[in-house]
Amino acid sequence: MPAVATALLAFSAGAFARQDAAPKYPDYPSETPASFTPVNADADFERRVVMIPMRDGVKLHTVILVPKNLNGDHAKHAGIVLTRTPYDADALTTHSQSGNFAANLEGYDNPADVIVEDGYIRVVQDVRGKYHSEGDYVMNRPVHGPLNPTPVDDATDTYDTIDWLVKHVPESNGKVGTLGISYDGFEPLMALIHPHPALKVSVPMNPMVDGWMGDDWFHNGAFRQQNLPYIYEQTATRDNSAKWWSNVQDDYDLYLRAGSAGELARQHGMQQLGFWQKMLDHTEYDAFWQDQAVDKLLAKEPLKVPVMLVHSLWDQEDSYGAIAVYKAIKPKDTTGTMVKLVMGPWHHGQEIEDASSLGALKFGSDTGRYFREQVLRPFLAQYLKDGAPKADVAPVTAFQTGTNRWERLSNWPAGCGGSCKVKPTPLYLDAGMKLGFENADDGDSDAYVSDPAHPVPFRARPIQPVGYDAGQTWSQWLVDDQREASGRTDVLTYTSDVLTSPLTIAGQPQVHLTASTTGTDSDWVVKLIDVYPDMVGNQPEMGGYQLAVAMDILRGRYRQGFTESRPIEPNKPLPYTFALPTTNHVFLPGHRIMVQVQSSWFPLYDRNPQTFVPNIMLAKPEDFQKATQKVFHSSYLELPVVASGKGS
Repeated sequence: MPAVATALLAFSAGAFARQDAAPKYPDYPSETPASFTPVNADADFERRVVMIPMRDGVKLHTVILVPKNLNGDHAKHAGIVLTRTPYDADALTTHSQSGNFAANLEGYDNPADVIVEDGYIRVVQDVRGKYHSEGDYVMNRPVHGPLNPTPVDDATDTYDTIDWLVKHVPESNGKVGTLGISYDGFEPLMALIHPHPALKVSVPMNPMVDGWMGDDWFHNGAFRQQNLPYIYEQTATRDNSAKWWSNVQDDYDLYLRAGSAGELARQHGMQQLGFWQKMLDHTEYDAFWQDQAVDKLLAKEPLKVPVMLVHSLWDQEDSYGAIAVYKAIKPKDTTGTMVKLVMGPWHHGQEIEDASSLGALKFGSDTGRYFREQVLRPFLAQYLKDGAPKADVAPVTAFQTGTNRWERLSNWPAGCGGSCKVKPTPLYLDAGMKLGFENADDGDSDAYVSDPAHPVPFRARPIQPVGYDAGQTWSQWLVDDQREASGRTDVLTYTSDVLTSPLTIAGQPQVHLTASTTGTDSDWVVKLIDVYPDMVGNQPEMGGYQLAVAMDILRGRYRQGFTESRPIEPNKPLPYTFALPTTNHVFLPGHRIMVQVQSSWFPLYDRNPQTFVPNIMLAKPEDFQKATQKVFHSSYLELPVVASGKGS
């Protein structure tokens, strides 16, 4: 080794030795405390954060906001409004850096005007396994039973939470109500199973009820693949910190290039996720789905707690749940006072926001404020406020679209007493692409070619992902102008003559297709549409607008029953029957009725390969084949037509 290098090494070694031998400086005291408790003497509420123990020892993170009066004194004898959520209790109760109660509650799940102005104690809790709560997370955790061998579920967690609250929140009057939207609307329904005596009222809004039949995961067997990012973010981590990624601007391209939902999930590592594996394993309506369908569960339970079910007529996520629960529990309401139904012209959750419009539609008033002030406020007060009067809330409060007016009805759908009735009325898909109320079946059909390589977009491209961030229009897609589809050769479009008198429908239109395919599997998408006049004087942009009133999809392999998939016999006319979502609409004079039929609705739903395979989510590229589809003129939609009269 050269002498210079040896000297340098010796110098370096000596320098490091001297550095190691140097005395260490004392630690500099940190200026950040180990924990910090905010203090705001001017706040009009007190924030308490507690870990509430459940019966199995797991503790759930709970935020309690207790209002104060102008003198700074805490509320006394106040009712409690509880929401249980997988979406971060801290975030839902910290929308502002101020000490203003209302400002902190603005946003998802918080009808802040009602909660604050009526002086309720607000409680929001992380469900087990999410964010700051202990325990394991299971998506929509099933109740104790075949799907859940543990002694705990969302019903028992709600019971234990209420029990703790009424014993440890001295400002309360011992009365608790629960409300929430979507997943958080599922939780008030769980509270109805063996409810705590202190639970006095439940308000499920746009609830998740049956994920296979018509809510978040499937619709009549067709998989809602645009919910893959939700499944990914909701189940991959406790705090949703793992974010879905995409380097494709148009979701249409993203899902088409992947080929199948299963392949796109694999590319994102979703095989590690327990809930996704359950989806792959249960593509049919088997016991896994049936045993956790909330409407079926509540049909077996006694009705002990007053319930207000809130439904959005253009709910782009959970169009099935609220109506299904209403059908299940209304027969138990022997007094006619325990079950209320509200239907508004809203997207998913819009009832707690400004709701004077939706997309291009304008309603002439803030329908969300009407609901909160005239319906929700008195209903909650009746059960949660000491000495409050009985609420003057109709059994059914329904907004009628088309005429843009609220109705007070005795029941649903035939809610107008003896003055009118709902009459099932066939509307036929006739020759010449016409719609008519007379059966003019000529034995013929109309045909189109469905090509999985060019699926029909469910809205104009580029298609945004599911989301509610600024600039995103996911919440409006159900009211998109359907002219985008009616001009395609792979969409059949039937149109009525111009109406000379109003046509009112109230209920669920029933699809009765007679159709054939050259393939061995097929999807059928049917849309009921209100076509506006060519010119609309007070809103020119609505000229010729094609407004979807109700639309949905059926996966053809389930035409003989949802519990077992079966191939379709090629080239044979077969019946396909399914229900569209609930409507309360008037087709006005000067308008026309339209029905569209197609075989893909992409990328909202995964593509049917049109070749029967055991699991469409795992279909291979070679499985996807063109098919010629025929719709016969014996096909019709059974409309729930209101024969005469008006709502009381």
